[in-house]
This record gives sequence, structure tokens and C-alpha cells, in this order.
Amino acid sequence: MTTVVYGIKNCDTIKKALKWLETEDKPFDFHDYRKDGIDQDMLKQFVDVLGWEAMVNKRGTTFRALSEEQKSNLDESNAIALMLVQPAMIKRPLLVHEGQYHLGFKPDEYANIFAK
Repeated sequence: MTTVVYGIKNCDTIKKALKWLETEDKPFDFHDYRKDGIDQDMLKQFVDVLGWEAMVNKRGTTFRALSEEQKSNLDESNAIALMLVQPAMIKRPLLVHEGQYHLGFKPDEYANIFAK
């Protein structure tokens, strides 16, 4: 089964995750939201598994640039609509490995994921 990393190529956390995978000789495909796209069905699938709250990168500049009204009215539908228009708002990386979904990157967590 293929391992896929979803994210944005110029993200520092993505770079760290990809470097870890390469160093550990773990084969993967990289899906860049900006280059390869993201659609509502794909995003809904991610949200169904991970939850929309976990998917929203609240620490990023894209989220912080939202109006107070947008932030206070955030629900699943609004969050999906915003993430489709501004994929930088999606927490990164999103790793799909052996049918399991994982958000974020920490070397020790990746080591556990790939040790199974």
C-alpha cells in the first residue's frame, strides 16, 4: 500500500517530514495541494476521519488573517469551504499510511507509525 504525504511543498514541516521519510528509506508519494489540487470529496474524506477541528491549522498566518466573524462562525461546512479556497489553512503534513491518517510531524511518531 502506498504512503502519501499531503501538504504544501514550501512548508518547513513538510520539508522535515519528507526528509525523514527519505533518510529512513520509506517510499512515499507527495501530493501538493497547490500543484496537484484538492477537491471537496477529498477534503470531506479527510474531515470524516480526522475531524474538521483537527484539520484547521490555527497557528498559521492564513487562519490568523481570517476575520473575527469567520473565526467565530467556524463549523464543518465553513471550515471545508475555507480550506478548499486556502489550502494553507490545512494542518500539515497529512500522512496516509496503510489506510491510517496522521496529522503533523514528529520524528518519534513517524518512527512508531512505520514500525508497525
